[in-house]
Amino acid sequence: MSAEKSWLRRRIEKSLSNALWRAYKTVRVDPERFLMELRAGYGLPVSSFQGMYSLDPPVLDTVAARIIRGSMKLAAAEGAGFGFGGLLTIIPDFSILAGITLRTIQKLSLLYGFEFNTDEEMAELWIAAASAAGVDLGRDLLEKSVVNRFIPRIIQRIAAKASAEFVEKWAGRMIPVVSSVIGATLNYYFVRGWGERAHAHFHAKHLVQRERMLRAAVPVARSMT
Repeated sequence: MSAEKSWLRRRIEKSLSNALWRAYKTVRVDPERFLMELRAGYGLPVSSFQGMYSLDPPVLDTVAARIIRGSMKLAAAEGAGFGFGGLLTIIPDFSILAGITLRTIQKLSLLYGFEFNTDEEMAELWIAAASAAGVDLGRDLLEKSVVNRFIPRIIQRIAAKASAEFVEKWAGRMIPVVSSVIGATLNYYFVRGWGERAHAHFHAKHLVQRERMLRAAVPVARSMT
């Protein structure tokens, strides 16, 4: 049984690592389209992502919760569909799950005013992904400026962490049909956990940046009076 779990963990780690790498290369939220969605779908009165700092944090938190819930439902539906194949469908399941999760993190990043147009901003996005996965980067942060080394290392760390936590639960997916329910449930709570931790990460960063901007605005306001 131990050897079987070890094999399953290696399989999950490799599958998740490959899925995250593909997601990094191909999955990207269109900032302009998402900004329109925030204005039309959520009623946020902003014309740019910098405008997020003019809104009350509880307003952003409410939108964040709705984004996470939507992703959870999508992930559950995906897990139920692929779950019918049991372990045989774990690779396409992880690919789609990784895409859903990364898009959720990207949306939360933009919602709290953090874009990802530069290498540095992209590195910060993956720091948030690592935080969402419960990974302590430690010394790896020293290589943040070297994106082509930093991001692959983070992806591997995330995959290793997630596979260790998943191996017990995902073992149940070896039973077809029953695994459909298991897949839906696990995907649902997977996205919820990552979404909530990513939310906490961006919320905290937003408050720091908001305070910094408010302090910088005070001298300007005084000089105009």
